[in-house]
Amino acid sequence: MKKLIASAVVATAMFSLTGCHTHQVQQEETQSAAATQLNNDDLYEVMHEGRYYVFDDFKTYQQFLTVGETSFRKVFIGDGPKGATLVYGLTNEDKKKSSGIASIDMFNGKLEAADDFYGEMRGEDGRLYVFSTLQDMEDVRLVGEAPYRFTQIAAGPQGQTVVYVLNKGNKSEQPVELMAKFKAMNGMM
Repeated sequence: MKKLIASAVVATAMFSLTGCHTHQVQQEETQSAAATQLNNDDLYEVMHEGRYYVFDDFKTYQQFLTVGETSFRKVFIGDGPKGATLVYGLTNEDKKKSSGIASIDMFNGKLEAADDFYGEMRGEDGRLYVFSTLQDMEDVRLVGEAPYRFTQIAAGPQGQTVVYVLNKGNKSEQPVELMAKFKAMNGMM
């Protein structure tokens, strides 16, 4: 009888441990899926032919740079910086959504950026601005210039001047990690 009770206790303990592990794995998968769904780790902005384009997907952004147009978009006339038409370039998955689109939510301040945020902004001046925080990107969008920066002439994919935007917290450091990320994103390694 003691062996039977001992076996039942061991089986119950094993089931409890397995249940806890299964719950932990499910919780981690849910958190990972939520982070993927947010899509708040990057943002790309382009001023082109009087319109202001915003992307949350690198592939869509790259297609736009090649073709000069997007397959799917949401357009808001006069809502961009300085009254420009604002165009959100959308992915196939986002085209039917009426809410929950990362580029729109981040641009409008409704979605915070991930800790490992990466952003690019292409101005009509031919410069390519690179960001490690969404706040720095918003500041440059608002003011039109980056007060703290590290500039490399002819370092862009097509020989553009690349401006790595800094802030008060990192203004005295060369942005080595951001430079490496820019090169990796743009296939320049």
